[in-house]
Amino acid sequence: MPKNVKKNVKKSNLFTTPFGFSSTADEVAKDIDLSGKNCIVTGGASGIGQQTAKTLASTGANVWLAVRNPEKVQNVVELLQKETKNPHITAAKIDLADLNSVFEFCKLWKKPVHILVNNAGITALPQKELSKQNYELQFATNFLGHFALTMGLLYHLKEAKGARIVNVASSAHLVSPIIWDDMNFNFIPYDPLIAYGQSKTALILFSVAITQKWQKYGIYSNALNPGAIATNLQKHTGIKIPEKLRKTVEQGAATSVLLAASPLLENIGGKYFEDCNEAKIVLQRPDDFSAGVAKYAISKENAERLWRIGRKSINF
Repeated sequence: MPKNVKKNVKKSNLFTTPFGFSSTADEVAKDIDLSGKNCIVTGGASGIGQQTAKTLASTGANVWLAVRNPEKVQNVVELLQKETKNPHITAAKIDLADLNSVFEFCKLWKKPVHILVNNAGITALPQKELSKQNYELQFATNFLGHFALTMGLLYHLKEAKGARIVNVASSAHLVSPIIWDDMNFNFIPYDPLIAYGQSKTALILFSVAITQKWQKYGIYSNALNPGAIATNLQKHTGIKIPEKLRKTVEQGAATSVLLAASPLLENIGGKYFEDCNEAKIVLQRPDDFSAGVAKYAISKENAERLWRIGRKSINF
């Protein structure tokens, strides 16, 4: 972390693990057995999502890759089955930008959900675009689609008797809090990074809200920053990340796998992790997006407000 930011970090008791920046998903999952557990990974056919799905499958889990075009990723499914020696990997159709598609996915699902990894996302679209339900597309895809999916699967999450929900956020949440009065940029001029940042702030708050409301059912959720990885998501951002902060895909998926599968996280929720450890609160944004979580992203009041907006938006 830059020297000029150290004074702006709020000190507190943070949840730590033996893992860190350089840990890989497979290292985190070593000796974990998820045989018989059902895992859904949105966007599980590429990038961090694919590595997350691969590692979870390597522990014996039944894994569904929730993607827009299942027929186009059969080669990925077959590759993962071969690499993990696990035949229980399936592609299932969902378009997170279309709430009707999300509802159809939930309607067809009939099994307990032990692990839900809300991983899929779009990043910094150059021009404002709208979803089929007329929400700004990044907010609709990154947050609202996952909100609808999670709410729609609640019965099956309860069935698991100890489910975990992982929300893949980003250090880009430091760019923007929720713009409560203009989430769709109907008045404020559209800005790609602010729209993206808002959607990732929403995912962190979602984990706070899930844990507040559903831990009575044994359901816990945490959010994370996977780190700077050269995936397809970054093509529009234009952000140059220092070499020392860059990760491989295997390292980037480590925190997702930790939150999804590690016994260290049993009954832990409502937190934001990076480099496999709970992030510190920062009181101003580091210039290089190096570390930390903004206070507005873990506020229980903000989480409650977003929950109400989410429910109203999907008519739940």
